[in-house]
Amino acid sequence: MTRPELLILAGLHTSGVEAVIARIRALDPSVAVLHHDLRDVGSGLVHRRLRAGDADESTELELVHGCLSCTVREDLLRVLAGPAHRVVLHLDPALEPEHVCFSLLHLADGGTIADGADLLGVVTCIDSGKWLADATGDDGLAERRMSELPDDERTVAQVAVGQAEFADLLVHTGTADAWTLARTEAVLTRLAPAAARLRLAELDERVFLTGAARPARRGRPDNVHAPLLRGHPPLARDCGVQLLLFSARRPFHPERLHEAMDVLLDGVVRTRGRVWLATRPEAVLWLESAGGGLQLGYAGEWLAGADAAAWEQAPPERTALASLAWDPQFGDRAQDVVAITYDADHAEIAAALNAALLTDAELAAGEEAWRAFPDPFAWWDTAAGAPACPAPAELIASSAHGEKEES
Repeated sequence: MTRPELLILAGLHTSGVEAVIARIRALDPSVAVLHHDLRDVGSGLVHRRLRAGDADESTELELVHGCLSCTVREDLLRVLAGPAHRVVLHLDPALEPEHVCFSLLHLADGGTIADGADLLGVVTCIDSGKWLADATGDDGLAERRMSELPDDERTVAQVAVGQAEFADLLVHTGTADAWTLARTEAVLTRLAPAAARLRLAELDERVFLTGAARPARRGRPDNVHAPLLRGHPPLARDCGVQLLLFSARRPFHPERLHEAMDVLLDGVVRTRGRVWLATRPEAVLWLESAGGGLQLGYAGEWLAGADAAAWEQAPPERTALASLAWDPQFGDRAQDVVAITYDADHAEIAAALNAALLTDAELAAGEEAWRAFPDPFAWWDTAAGAPACPAPAELIASSAHGEKEES
């Protein structure tokens, strides 16, 4: 029996996404398009729409035991078990495809979506005239009425950047002046260098991501220790847009890092990287920013000081890279941060981050002294683990944070 194909479709602006859906349905009239509108998810309801052939069915779903990811997964499984060979999961504008794909690939009793369907990948619609302003702004989702959940503190920029960054194909919709389009392209080339890009008028069978020649994610999230420069992004400056690389082999002082974080919010589209904090020398922290929003959270532990079991359980790529860059004193612990800037002084950013590193005297004091440094970041309880079934906001607000707080 042929396995059904699953395509994830994301985008902030409804009109552009609907134009892509219309094109998809024209290319394949048998496709099923499933959408979950989350405007009332805070009240425990999801508005579900299924378009298949001439049928267009709208219903309301109650959250399955209060879990959004379970609700989406169970409904999607029913559609995948139906007659349609190809299913498009059209995401609510507030959803980030990486979080959805992680849920579909990992959160299931007795199996995952990938066990019964071919996950083709992610198509993201980019409104050429609006996307860059969204990706560099400070507006919260609540301000745009994109999320009614009280604990969803994400910004529009975080969603816009996350949707584009995780795409296998970016489809330009809308219109833009030449400068805005050139600048948007310069950002996207660095943000998602492996993703193909098409204009809406060019959209053809390539929208189904079959036979893609470029390296593609295919809905698979990266490991936190994967290379930060995915694909081959250009390093040269273009339309004021440029990549900044920061690396260091000593830990950050938590208070000074907290004070330095503002440099990653002004004139910066995206920051991603692994952080080593002096007060938590065994913990890998993941730093991520988009527009005016930033988060810092626990992402596992370094191999330095780890036992043989940790080495055996680590992916081969991680152990190989750790061994190649091993430091006699600090092992694999390091600062590795990449930023995409559009209006920022790289020398100022580097100076602020360097000033946040431990001084020679602080370094010489040793790890026990480091743990006593004042730490303004909330402690992440690594023993608690993740809930077996996330709360309703978990899937759409799993990056919720306050500015300069740990998620």
